[in-house]
Amino acid sequence: MVKIDEKIDEAVKEIFSSDRPWITIVWDDPVNLMSYVTYVLMELFGFTREKAHELMMKVHTEGKAVVSFGSREEMEHDVARLHEYGLWATLQREDQNA
Repeated sequence: MVKIDEKIDEAVKEIFSSDRPWITIVWDDPVNLMSYVTYVLMELFGFTREKAHELMMKVHTEGKAVVSFGSREEMEHDVARLHEYGLWATLQREDQNA
């Protein structure tokens, strides 16, 4: 029984550990212009025009793009800032099939 309890305890710690990074995903939407999405990515994350355009095209063609990663608190902040600019964004654990 001790082995089972230890395995459960390890699994719970793994789920809630802050060692695994979180990611911010920007999703495609029918409202925002591609040039605006590029501008927002440059403004919020300091990306070059080329990098911001590359990420915007990924959003446009694939439906989403990962734009930042870090702690949960940092990603919550990034998502909130993207929402302030009217973009659709979410966060999730990096290993949850982004």
